Parts: sequence; structure tokens; C-alpha cells
Amino acid sequence: MRSIIVLFFTCFAFTVQAQELYVSAEPASNMPANSLGLRLTNKFFKMEHENRTGFRFEPEVMFGINRNLMLHFTGYMANAMQENVRFEGGSVYAKYRFFSQDEPHSHFRMAAYVKGSVIDNPFEPKVDPEHSDETVYANRELDLEGMASGVSGGIIATKLVHKLAVSGTLGYNRFLNNIKTNLPDGFSENMLNYSLSFGYLTLPITYKSYEQTNMNLYVEFLGKANMDQGRGNYIDVAPAIQFIFNSTTRLDLAYRWEVSGNMVRNMPNSFTVRMEHNIFNAFKRK
Repeated sequence: MRSIIVLFFTCFAFTVQAQELYVSAEPASNMPANSLGLRLTNKFFKMEHENRTGFRFEPEVMFGINRNLMLHFTGYMANAMQENVRFEGGSVYAKYRFFSQDEPHSHFRMAAYVKGSVIDNPFEPKVDPEHSDETVYANRELDLEGMASGVSGGIIATKLVHKLAVSGTLGYNRFLNNIKTNLPDGFSENMLNYSLSFGYLTLPITYKSYEQTNMNLYVEFLGKANMDQGRGNYIDVAPAIQFIFNSTTRLDLAYRWEVSGNMVRNMPNSFTVRMEHNIFNAFKRK
């Protein structure tokens, strides 16, 4: 009976905070303690400079260590750097919630995160058709999700009021050499990343059971800015719709595109499909 009660309230907490389960960014809130999450993410994009469609597949395992700490382990497989699909590497992500303020129908969270990626991909400078002899650009986009090895860290703040959740992120990325390829001279090694995310719970209108299907609508603004070299930057917008079934399984659909910027990018637009399943109370305490 005690286990059933604990599971019910864990699922209830997962449901009422559903509008914080952003698709493109992480909230300051964590997974429930002793929980296990399995996530499969597919990102599809048109390769702007190669006239073909690419995709990146990201299997992910997530652990809720306790109420304040969670870990993610992610792998990357893609055809972004070549026409055939290959394993690109992996990353480890840790998030620690250090501040919580709870009120009726609202709360405020703050968390710190760190991430490390090890990637086995070549660095491919873009060629500007008008300057074909210039093969390296300091304002070329890099990321830690399959393109470049490196580390990152930052702060997340999330505010929930009734059915609306707003979250902001400010982080720093340091790019390093890939397994077989060194970071070319002239590429920016230091980058800021930032995001502003909004989530709204649309269904159910009246909460009656954790078995009800939840539907959430999101819009997220995501940006990066090089801190050295070319000073490239961009801002993307990413609207999304999300369904949560039985408070344990979610389906995300999102489209992302650039609204402003001067950074050289081969994948400025992308479509994301994600499935995630959470197992609560997966690690029982003796």
C-alpha cells in the first residue's frame, strides 16, 4: 500500500509539472528521486550546403538520483558529416537543483548543470560560394550534440504559475579537439548559449486522474554567440506540441528555425520527434 501511495504522488507531481517538460531546453526541475527515464530522439534537417536530408538519432538514459540531482547519458548517430549513418560519440549531463520555493499553484526553481561530450567527427569548414578560396570561418556553428567535443556549464531558472511555466538558461561552452581531428585554427573555442522557454498546459481542463492524457504547447527561443574569433550569433524559435500518457510516457513534436543571426550553419532548420518513458520508483531503497 505504501508503494502504491508513493507511486501515485510521484506520477501526480510529474503530471502537474508537465508544462515544464520542454523539448529543446532543460528546466530547473528534476526527475523524481529513484526514477529511470528512457528517451529516443530523432532530429531531421535539410543540409543547406549539400542539398540532402540528414538526421541525428539520440538514445538517452536518465537517472533521478535524488530530488536535487539527475544524470543523463546520451549517444549520437547521424549522417550529418557523411551520407552513411555512423556512431558519432556520446555525452554526460548532470543537473543539480540548488534552490526551491513552493507556493500554492506555483513554484520557483534554480539549478546548475554541467555537460561533457566526446565526439568522433571531422570538422568540416563551410565554403562560401562567393569566396570559394575561404574554407575556414570563425563564426561557424559548433555544438556538443554530435559536432564537437567539449564541456559546458550554466544556470537554469524556472517559474511555474498555474498552467504556465517560464524558464531561462544561460550557459558557457568550451569546444575541444575531436577524437581524430583537431579543432581548426580560427574556429571559436568559446561560446555562450541562452534560451527562454514557455510551456502551457492545455489538457486536461480539469484534473481528475493521473491516467488522463496531458497536452502541452511550447514555444522556445534558443541562441548562441561566439565569444572570440568571428563573433557569430543566432536566435532560433522552436514551437512544439507534447502529449503525456498515463503520466509516464511522452511524445514530443517540434520544429525549429532561425529568426536572426550571422553564424554559418549547415542545419539552421530541424524537425524533432521524441519518445520518452519514465519508470518511477525504479530503484527501491532497502
